[in-house]
Amino acid sequence: MVFSSVVFLMAFLPIVLTVYYILINFKAPRAFTNAWLLIASLIFYAWGEPIYVILMVLSTVVAYVAGLLIGRFKDRGEIKKSRAALIGAIFIHVGAFVVFKYTDFILTNVNNICHTSFKMTELALPIGISFYTFQILSYLIDAYMGKVAIQKNWLKLATYVALFPQLIAGPIVRYETVEEELTLRTETIDGFSIGVRRFIIGLSKKVLIANTVGELYTLVHNLPSSEQSVTMLWLASIAYTFQIYYDFSGYSDMAIGLGKMFGFNFLENFNYPYISDSITEFWRRWHMSLSSWFKDYIYIPLGGNRVGALKQYRNIFIVWLLTGMWHGAEWTFIIWGLYFCVFLVIEKVKLLEILKKLPRALRHIYTMVLVVISWTIFAASDFSEFLVTLKGMFGVGDISLFNDRTASFLGAYALLFVIAALGATPYPKKIYEKFINNDENPSIMNKVADCAYIMIIFIVAIAYLVSASFNPFLYFRF
Repeated sequence: MVFSSVVFLMAFLPIVLTVYYILINFKAPRAFTNAWLLIASLIFYAWGEPIYVILMVLSTVVAYVAGLLIGRFKDRGEIKKSRAALIGAIFIHVGAFVVFKYTDFILTNVNNICHTSFKMTELALPIGISFYTFQILSYLIDAYMGKVAIQKNWLKLATYVALFPQLIAGPIVRYETVEEELTLRTETIDGFSIGVRRFIIGLSKKVLIANTVGELYTLVHNLPSSEQSVTMLWLASIAYTFQIYYDFSGYSDMAIGLGKMFGFNFLENFNYPYISDSITEFWRRWHMSLSSWFKDYIYIPLGGNRVGALKQYRNIFIVWLLTGMWHGAEWTFIIWGLYFCVFLVIEKVKLLEILKKLPRALRHIYTMVLVVISWTIFAASDFSEFLVTLKGMFGVGDISLFNDRTASFLGAYALLFVIAALGATPYPKKIYEKFINNDENPSIMNKVADCAYIMIIFIVAIAYLVSASFNPFLYFRF
């Protein structure tokens, strides 16, 4: 089940909200509302793959028991045993993550290198395992470090791990963010209203922009190479650049909005990454929950930038190797991670100082060209496909610069590209705040205009969903 499905919007979500707020209205204990959220979340997850609900529940049980052991040993002053409990739990969770995500990748490469013939396991990837594994690890590590209290109520921990708004595609919500809200959250009309608005904006970003520009990328890459052109391949890569941003940021908006509806306050996951002037800045703005996770749990423990230059570059390499691997069991993802590693190191060595002396427009062009090429690596099914696309983008081989098909695509998608480009900047929000939500007590006309705007984009998004067949979520495969 996905947020942008008719079943979710017209059946699952209304039922879950109705029962939840009936419980709230009758002042049911927090355990009841958490239990209902857990049941709903398990149903949501089981909709696509029932068998892997067992894996997620077992992961939660292991985390719960490990947390109790960590706390008990620390209370007794047995730090070595507490550390052993943490390491054991990390081994189990990372082990399960590796088995399900990388077994066939490892076997394939062993077969290729050693000329063996190990049979593939063909294990299906549990949806969202990358996200909920990292959430569990953050809880266990923070509990060991004393940043959060040991959760002695399994229901609360399970609700945190399985919470359906952020379960299958993030953002990676750390336990410390919702620790108090698992018990003391407050549901308000204003919070619910903000949540609905945020959800609808995310839905429209995903359905009306991501899906539409994604169709162009698919069309171009399904064409014979003889019908492609240099300009067309750049258009397709730019289309994918917009698609992945609006797809993933749209999902994050919907997750944050849903959290608000149930009284949770998730942290932001995107901060207009496509306005960046360097790759360093880009990764401070893109998928911030993942970047901060690797920074706090990998980079800083390795020494961060407090060690010598060579060790710092080693730490950056490790983080970006793991970042690439986290995204998928393909060499393209590993290369994608190392691609960013190279530019981050180059910027740290000297390039950032040079960039600061250049006009902002040139800095931005530099950043976005590298980002577009990075998504070309990311989108490719294998490295050879990426090389073919990259050669075509730079006119290597028998390929025209421009053709009639390219002109057709330009005419059909030019307006959408302009809308997508503007929407990736803070300007629409600034305009909205200036003309519609320009004070703490907006006028009736402003309130009507805001309500009408939200209702219109919701109706248009629903109409698109009912009629369209192209509705992927790119980050579900992670």
